[in-house]
Amino acid sequence: LAGENFDQSPLRRTFKSKVLAHYPQNIEWNPFDQDAVNMLCMPKGLSFRTQADNRDPQLHSFIITREDGSRTYGFVLTFYEEVTSKQICTAMQTLYQMHNAEQYSSVCASSSCSMDSLASSIDEGDATSLAKLQRYNSYDISRDTLYVSKCICLITPLPFMQACKKFLIQLYKAVTSQQPPPLPLESYIHNILYEVPLPPPGRSLKFYGVYEPIICQRPGPNELPLSDYPLREVFELLGLENLVQVFTCVLLEMQILLYSQ
Repeated sequence: LAGENFDQSPLRRTFKSKVLAHYPQNIEWNPFDQDAVNMLCMPKGLSFRTQADNRDPQLHSFIITREDGSRTYGFVLTFYEEVTSKQICTAMQTLYQMHNAEQYSSVCASSSCSMDSLASSIDEGDATSLAKLQRYNSYDISRDTLYVSKCICLITPLPFMQACKKFLIQLYKAVTSQQPPPLPLESYIHNILYEVPLPPPGRSLKFYGVYEPIICQRPGPNELPLSDYPLREVFELLGLENLVQVFTCVLLEMQILLYSQ
């Protein structure tokens, strides 16, 4: 990505992502904003990993607010799949060779201005540094397995977080399972897009995902708005003291800005 720090190793850099497919192609009341969805699905860009890195799937959400104040909600499951393109694997190894060469040249440049009496110890230090560099900061196409981030996303008119999370996790399990699901994957996607209706206000809706039933509930007209996000995570992320302080600021009608990576 533009502005990336090239001192970082190639596996720690981020690359430009793109939308591979979206369904349906057009919705009159909710036109697909490819740039916004692409940026919000992968805010840090495309990333690579090897078998030595953590590759657990992660879920996050986002909101798109339009000029008229209307909102749509996105729920994203990011996972890693093996890179099968020999060209990409070769390119990654080339990036590492260039990166290690630059790192080694900088080490040699910094040592060349030292005194001659320290030359032998510095050479030994350079060798040690280079060995560590090659051991911890390398990618070997013949030894390592390369993985790339990918995500599946549901865009909804209401923030049904738990229902979307369960559906995406079940869909991901169906994709990665050794045994295929009862029906083709397209059937489950078609079902949630075209056949599962929004529950009426004040009612619950039960529909079937890939493996298990999923329930979502919509508040009635006189109830508080839908808030399907788990409060436990708020306490874990902010901590009790910070949460009390934020709540105090809300009661005092102060302006609040939350900043996160």
